Amino acid sequence: MNTADQYLKTIFLVEQLNDGPAATGELADRLGVSPASVNEMVGKLEERGLVSHEKYKGATVTDAGETRARDALQTYCILERFLANVLDVEDFREEARQLEPVIDETVADRLDMIIDREPQCPDCFDAEADACGLLVEERVEADD
Repeated sequence: MNTADQYLKTIFLVEQLNDGPAATGELADRLGVSPASVNEMVGKLEERGLVSHEKYKGATVTDAGETRARDALQTYCILERFLANVLDVEDFREEARQLEPVIDETVADRLDMIIDREPQCPDCFDAEADACGLLVEERVEADD
């Protein structure tokens, strides 16, 4: 997954959380980059027709941007489920975040064959928990 996809995924999730545009400051915090880096990337994404940006309001993904964001989100969910359910990694979210930038579509597809991904993925993703909602539920049930 490339950097642009990570930005699109983050913009998409922040839009869901805020029920509106994603402010560049919030994007910078979530991505761990400077606001200037966010502004630069949002500008590039806007040039590609993946994001629309309104000064002082924030960024929103376009239809094409949402398609890519949802694909990126699905890859992230695949990583989470693989790390949690197959490898039984304790801090699967942090590991997924670290692996996310270096996983390409081929690897994600092969991992997807190993895991038991839910058909509603990535719609099951819980933006507030920043994790696959079904995976969070499974973990809570397992702890009970």
